[in-house]
Amino acid sequence: MKQKVLAAMSGGVDSSAAVILLKDDFDVVGVTLKLFDYADEEKRGCCTEADAVFAAQAAAKCGIPHYTFNYTELFTREVIEKFSRQYIDGLTPNPCIDCNTFVKFGALFDRADELGCDYIATGHYAVCEFDQDSGRYLLKKSPSDKDQSYVLYTLTQENLSRVLFPLGAFTDKAEVRRLAFEHGFENHRKPDSQDICFVPDGDYAAFLRRFAGVKSEAGDFISQSGEVIGRHGGHLKYTIGQRRGLGVGFGKPMYVCGKNPQSNEVVLTEESGLSSGGFVANQLNWIAIENLDGNLTCKVKTRYRQAEVPCEVTSTKDGGVRVEYAEPQKKAAPGQRAVFYDGNVVIGGGVIVGNL
Repeated sequence: MKQKVLAAMSGGVDSSAAVILLKDDFDVVGVTLKLFDYADEEKRGCCTEADAVFAAQAAAKCGIPHYTFNYTELFTREVIEKFSRQYIDGLTPNPCIDCNTFVKFGALFDRADELGCDYIATGHYAVCEFDQDSGRYLLKKSPSDKDQSYVLYTLTQENLSRVLFPLGAFTDKAEVRRLAFEHGFENHRKPDSQDICFVPDGDYAAFLRRFAGVKSEAGDFISQSGEVIGRHGGHLKYTIGQRRGLGVGFGKPMYVCGKNPQSNEVVLTEESGLSSGGFVANQLNWIAIENLDGNLTCKVKTRYRQAEVPCEVTSTKDGGVRVEYAEPQKKAAPGQRAVFYDGNVVIGGGVIVGNL
């Protein structure tokens, strides 16, 4: 008797291809999650009504049952509201990681249990393996340049024991599109989603005005010494490290290195002022190890598309870590996630709370 898998189907080519690879060896049930009401179908994003149709069509071609479940309330509470609060407070949140934690690998496992499924499967580019020596499930990078291990660092040992990543071994997205084309899937040319799904145009300030009723008021650009050097359109329009789109000419490149939400000030610096020796992180989740008590030499990345850099990680008494770069790097954005790697193995990760 085949084991049963609940396959998350977003309507994109990746999750559809994952089902193709699973259907001969498993009893597959396709599921699409409705996460929010998306009125403007012209904008790029995921979770649209059109995506749900693509998912249903792909499931039908594969001959598997398909269901759509409404998780709008959970998604709003755990992802959208959290993103809004943190961004208003001057942080740089990652809602995709929260979605994975609380929805895709949280509520979806509960649904899998209700349907009697042994595993859940997604179209993420990552590898999950059991390591006999350590007795732990390991999350590893995919050989593809689409590797998504960074956004999966919150997975627990229990999660990893029941998750399948059928696309983990693929090295080229073109292979995945070709697989979908050969099976007659209309979404084989569907472009990748690049932006936050509920802010498809990337205009965070406009979204917060609509969702939270928060207006982006004009304020001061200030130097690191506190000197007023210009005016801006509201701190909500800027992110740490931003150079383009400041709206003011300074005669030299200037970068956002800090925000003061209470005073609505945005701190600017020249590139040299972005240098940092490291950062502090908390809310840690360890995968390759049970816990960190002491020091660890590894590599770290603080943004999804960033290359990993060497660092020394030291545990702190409050349960967090102090991370020191081997060489100075650009300042990390508080609220973003730091993920630690040993080669292609994800050691764990946490939330950045400040720079050193």
